[in-house]
Amino acid sequence: MQRNTLLIGLLVVSVLLPMWYVALHGEPPSEEIAIDESVSEIRPLDGVVDTPNKLSPSQVGVVVWVALFALLGVLAAVHQFMNRAVRPPDDAAVADGGTGRAGVSLPWLATGDRWVVEYHDASDAIEGLVAMAGLTVLAIAFAALFTGEYLTLARTQYFGLYATGMFLSLALSTVAYYAWFMPHIEVAEHRGH
Repeated sequence: MQRNTLLIGLLVVSVLLPMWYVALHGEPPSEEIAIDESVSEIRPLDGVVDTPNKLSPSQVGVVVWVALFALLGVLAAVHQFMNRAVRPPDDAAVADGGTGRAGVSLPWLATGDRWVVEYHDASDAIEGLVAMAGLTVLAIAFAALFTGEYLTLARTQYFGLYATGMFLSLALSTVAYYAWFMPHIEVAEHRGH
């Protein structure tokens, strides 16, 4: 493990442990208010995962911090995927101003003070097309489930799950498009200080 990664982990733990200690001494749990099952078949409190009925502000703070750190990790992983997973090895790069064996010319990007250092053409692999198609189908399915949940009688317990699925599918389709269907260009430029 790298030293920087270890330091970041220690910093995160040193922030979260005191917050979690305070959160453990939060408000006592409240009772669940349920619908009389003999009158209605609606179960708005049902869900995929058992969750507490009430959270104290301290507990909400810990959950938010953990979610933000998880989001940071996901963003870092997605960035690594987009830059490394589908790019060709470094020896396949065109490094002569963008006009090498790939025959690429980028006159709008290259100026007297700025030039193309590295150019990788988009891979246009069939895997990218399959990923885009699958993610599009997923986004449409989650959108339909979300709409169906809204139009039925008060069965709103899966709104968050369906919205999460829909937005993640859309975000991942953007990642797939960037990774497989956009060229990777690095430029350098002289700057006066």
